[in-house]
Amino acid sequence: MTIVTVGIDLAKNVFAVHGVDGAGKPVLVRPSVARDKLLKLIAALPPCLIGMEACSGAHHWAREFEKLGHTVRLMAPKFVAPYRLSGKRGKNDAADAAAICEAVSRPQMRFVPLKSIDQQGQLMVHRARQGFVEQRTATLNRIRGLLSELGIVLPLKAATVRREALAHLEDLPGWANTVIGDLLSDVTRLDELPSTTATSPSWPATARRRNG
Repeated sequence: MTIVTVGIDLAKNVFAVHGVDGAGKPVLVRPSVARDKLLKLIAALPPCLIGMEACSGAHHWAREFEKLGHTVRLMAPKFVAPYRLSGKRGKNDAADAAAICEAVSRPQMRFVPLKSIDQQGQLMVHRARQGFVEQRTATLNRIRGLLSELGIVLPLKAATVRREALAHLEDLPGWANTVIGDLLSDVTRLDELPSTTATSPSWPATARRRNG
C-alpha cells in the first residue's frame, strides 16, 4: 500500500521512522536510521505528509523534505505527548515516531510554522545577543563582587561600575589590578560585538524593527 503519512523521531545521529497507508496500517517501520541515510530513505517515498516534533534540527529537515515534494508539519512536543503509547510499548524512539505519525494526521492539531534559513539566522542573532547581554551582566557583577572583597562597594548601575572600577584600577595591588583590568576589557569587548546592540549596522533590519 502507498505510504501517505510518516512520523520521524529526530535525533543527532540515529532516527526512527514510522509510515502508514491510507487505512492507518503501518507499512514502513524503521526504528534505527542513520543520519546519512535519512534523506535517501525519504527521497524514495512518494509525496506524503511528514510529521516531526519542533526540536533541534527540525526546520532544517523540513526544508530538505519539502524540496523532495513532501508536505511537512512540525508540532510542539507537548501536543504529541498524548499520542505516545506509553501504556503499551513504553517510551522509545520507535514508539515516539508512531505517536508523531498519529498526531500529525489529527485535523485539530496545531502546527509550528516552518522557518526559512533567513528567519533562523535572525533568531540566531537574538539568541547570541541575549547570551552576550547575560555574559556582560555576569562580568559586571563579578567585578562588583571582587572589588567588594577589597572594601570597594559599587552600585548596580553598569555605567557606574565601569567608571568606578576604572578609577580604582591603578590603586589595586598586583593580581587584583590584572584581574579587574581583564574583566573591564571583557566588558568593552562585549559592548563592541556587532550583535550586542540593536543599532549595529550588522543587526538584521527586521530584528532592529522588532527591538525598536
